[in-house]
Amino acid sequence: MDFIRMKICLSVLFFFHVWFCRASNDVSTIPFNKGFSHLFGDGNILHANDDNSLQLHLNQNTGSGFKSSDLYNHGFFSAKIKLPSDYTAGIVVAFYTTNQDVFKKTHDELDFEFLGNIKGKAWRFQTNMYGNGSTHRGREERYTLWFDPSKEFHRYSILWTNKNIIFYIDDVPIREIVRNDAMGGDYPSKPMGLYATIWDASDWATSGGKYKTNYKYAPFIAEFTDLVLNGCAMDPLEQVVNPSLCDEKDVELQKSDFSRITSRQRMSMKRFRAKYMYYSYCYDSLRYSVPPPECEIDPVEQQRFKETGRLKFINKHHGHRHPKKTKSEVLDARKYGNEDEE
Repeated sequence: MDFIRMKICLSVLFFFHVWFCRASNDVSTIPFNKGFSHLFGDGNILHANDDNSLQLHLNQNTGSGFKSSDLYNHGFFSAKIKLPSDYTAGIVVAFYTTNQDVFKKTHDELDFEFLGNIKGKAWRFQTNMYGNGSTHRGREERYTLWFDPSKEFHRYSILWTNKNIIFYIDDVPIREIVRNDAMGGDYPSKPMGLYATIWDASDWATSGGKYKTNYKYAPFIAEFTDLVLNGCAMDPLEQVVNPSLCDEKDVELQKSDFSRITSRQRMSMKRFRAKYMYYSYCYDSLRYSVPPPECEIDPVEQQRFKETGRLKFINKHHGHRHPKKTKSEVLDARKYGNEDEE
C-alpha cells in the first residue's frame, strides 16, 4: 500500500513539473529595476546583487513594499515568496494587483494576503476580488496552507483575463472566478499594477486580532524572487480612448497553459478547497442573502458551512465549539475583518 501511495505521489509531482515547464515557456522573469519601484519603507527593502531577488522588512518603525512601474490591462503576475519565520502574529504579507493609486473611489483589486502565524500552527491566508470600488461586496475566501511557507520559496500567481481569474499556489489552481454579465462592474476591468507589501495588522490579522505583533522577533522578513509580469502595459487613459489596444495580448493570455485548467488540475483544486478552505463568501448567507452571481453553489459542499460562511468544524480534533453569535455580532466582525480563529 505504501509503495502504491508513493507511485501516486510521484506521478502527481511529475505532472505538475511537466505543467510548470510548459507554462514557463509562456513567461519569463524580470529584474527588479526593469519592472518595479519602491512603494514605501526604502530603508527596509534589501536587494540581491543579481537584482532578481529582494527582501521586504518590517520593524518597529515601518513596513515596506514595492510595485510594478506600469499598469497592465490583464495579465499573469507571479513571484516565488518565502514568508517570515517564527512568531509572526499580526503581520500581513500581501501580493496583489490594484489601481487604487489612480482610481481612488472605484479601484479594482485581486489579492493574496497571508495573515500572520504562531509557530506550530497552520498558516492562514485569504484571496479576494474587488471591482469598481465594490469594497462593501468583498469576495473573500480563507484557507490554511498545507506546508510551512517560511521554510522555502513557493510560487504564488494571479491570472487575470477578460473572461476569468485564477489564483495559483505552486502551479496548483486554488480558486477560479468566471466572469458573467450579472457581475457588471464588480469584475475588475481597469488596468492594474502588481504590488507586494509587509505591514502590521495587529488589530485583525491573526485570530481576529487576538494575537498581536511582537517586535521582540523583528525584523520580520518576506523574501521575493523570480518576479513575473506578463501583460499588456498601458496608460489607464489610453484604455478609454482605445479599448482594443490590448486585444492581441488578451488572446495570447487566453491561449496560454496557465489560463486553462485541465481536468486533473480541476480535481486538485477541488481537493484543495474541500480540505483547506474554511471560509467562503458564497456560503455566508448572513452577509449575502442572495449569493453573488459568480457563485456556483454546490449543495453537498454547502452542508459543510454555517450561515456565517465558516466551516461547521474547522478541525475534527477540536474538542469544543464556539458559542453561536448573533447576526449583528457576525456583521460587526466582518466589517473589521475579525473572525474567531483558533
